[in-house]
Amino acid sequence: MPALKKRLPLAATWPLVAWGLCCFCACRAGSPAAGESRRIRVQGSGLEMVYVQSGEFFMGSERGWTDEKPVRRVVLSHGFWLGRTEVTQGLWKAVMGGNPAHFRKGDDYPVEQVGWNDCQEFIRNLNRLTEKAFRLPSEAEWEYACRAGSQDDFPADLDACAWYDLNSAQSTHTVGRKRPNAFGLHDMLGNVWEWCADGYDPHFYSRSPLEDPVAPAAGLHRVDRGGAWGYGADIVRPSRRDGSGPDYRINLLGLRLAASRL
Repeated sequence: MPALKKRLPLAATWPLVAWGLCCFCACRAGSPAAGESRRIRVQGSGLEMVYVQSGEFFMGSERGWTDEKPVRRVVLSHGFWLGRTEVTQGLWKAVMGGNPAHFRKGDDYPVEQVGWNDCQEFIRNLNRLTEKAFRLPSEAEWEYACRAGSQDDFPADLDACAWYDLNSAQSTHTVGRKRPNAFGLHDMLGNVWEWCADGYDPHFYSRSPLEDPVAPAAGLHRVDRGGAWGYGADIVRPSRRDGSGPDYRINLLGLRLAASRL
């Protein structure tokens, strides 16, 4: 696989230097820094968001299923905020007034048994309460954040970073207990699948744009990512894709919030 960066002639580096100075000035002017976090309180509960800088990566896997191919370079032109953990039952209850989860073991467990359409209603209510603009992450944002700079198809130590079939005791677990990835995000793999904004198109990779790809949220299915407590290492990996109907609810499926700005 080719490297993302190539050595440039000296003259060609001046635009990059200028770009870097602009980025430095923007950071000094108050733009978020990579890994910066913000806590947001919501009616006695809350969430923590982490800033993920713009960048590029290779999305997909030649060792994966056919819908993970072809591997292609993706550019995310804007940074974004992503939940440090999956949305908890406590936050869902604070926003929606009820708890749809099957594993009702505590407010710090991930909410599950929520469909994509349920998540849209939750986000609308959350945005009304907070006057923010939360959303689901795009599939490209999700994989970029999950990989956190790695191109490994399979995590080196899945037990350390994910709840999956060999260590979960067939249940969800408290969010944030496993080791975070290099971006400071917990449970990107395992615990529960996470809904994305995109519609599921098994052929999208062959025709998706280079920059900020998002498949239209149309058709029969929406994307969910990351695997869950009941799946093995062949599924709980960064490039694995899944598609489910927007009203599909199961105790393996939850969500993580994103935002373009806070």
